[in-house]
Amino acid sequence: METTSEKSVEVLNDLIEINNDRIDGFDRASKDLGEADVDLKAVFDQFASDSRKNVQELSQAVGQAGGEVETGNTATGTIHRAWIDIKATFTGHDRKSILEECERGEDAIIKAYRDALFEDNGLAPQFAAVVAQQQQAINEDHDRIKALRNSQL
Repeated sequence: METTSEKSVEVLNDLIEINNDRIDGFDRASKDLGEADVDLKAVFDQFASDSRKNVQELSQAVGQAGGEVETGNTATGTIHRAWIDIKATFTGHDRKSILEECERGEDAIIKAYRDALFEDNGLAPQFAAVVAQQQQAINEDHDRIKALRNSQL
């Protein structure tokens, strides 16, 4: 039977992996932007930086729980990035399609944070505050991406 510390490490490492996916996704999306899209590049760079900070905080929590920190990505994130590459080959790198893919990625990380904070998930209370704070910022980022996508005609 898993202890609360082991469950917490598992949940925290899952969040580290999806934040790594988010970093890679926004870095890739930023590279796909044209010269006229410096506004989006700044947003994407900020979101990637925010996820790097999240990874640092989550890594500290994993250490406090006595676990080893994951450094990779999720299989789903790898598949999503491959799909973005395939889609870009056929549709190009226009703002709206890039924002749609970013929103899809943000939907995934929102779900991961919601699942992490689900009462039966086993996350120890001392780590829930960090996760909840990160979740709030990610929800705000999602809303910003959605608004940007909605502004594209």
